[in-house]
Amino acid sequence: MGPVASFRTIATGAVAGLSEHSEEVHRFSGPPARYRGFTLVEILVVIVIVGLAAGVALISTAPDERDVAAREARRFAGALEYAAQRAQFRNELLGVSAAGHAIRYWRRDVANDRWQLVDDDDVLRARTLPDPIDASAIAFAGRAPRSDAVIPLRASGRNDPFAFALITAQTRTLIEFDPLNRVSIAGPNALSP
Repeated sequence: MGPVASFRTIATGAVAGLSEHSEEVHRFSGPPARYRGFTLVEILVVIVIVGLAAGVALISTAPDERDVAAREARRFAGALEYAAQRAQFRNELLGVSAAGHAIRYWRRDVANDRWQLVDDDDVLRARTLPDPIDASAIAFAGRAPRSDAVIPLRASGRNDPFAFALITAQTRTLIEFDPLNRVSIAGPNALSP
């Protein structure tokens, strides 16, 4: 037997051995077909469990009215302090008004003797409050102001005390501004029935 013949014999035997071995591997490679994948019941059980977990997580992280009112009161108080400082720094007369869901900041146009909406400052842009919250001015210089009143913030820094209220169906939060330009927050407190 020559070198070519012996090579053919070895190659043929190797291929035959491979095909027998690969059939055995194919025949025993994995579980029977009836155990492959998940059943519909198993998938539905997992979906229900994931849905319940997501619902519990959503309920536990959703803010309630008190949290929303407290956050908006802090934002409003910070903007009031900023507006009072800006009025002094830029030597301008600014104002603030609140009615319904809107808080607005104003600049006094001395030449035309009227208030103009501030639109060149991101902190003092008109703000719409989230749905459960209404805002209103409740006191200015010891009196109840009109509902459409613009409360002034003077360039001299000598401001009359004033107060605003943020009201939801269940709570009331007071934002008070004193003559020393300090802002305090009281609440949110539960409304009495």
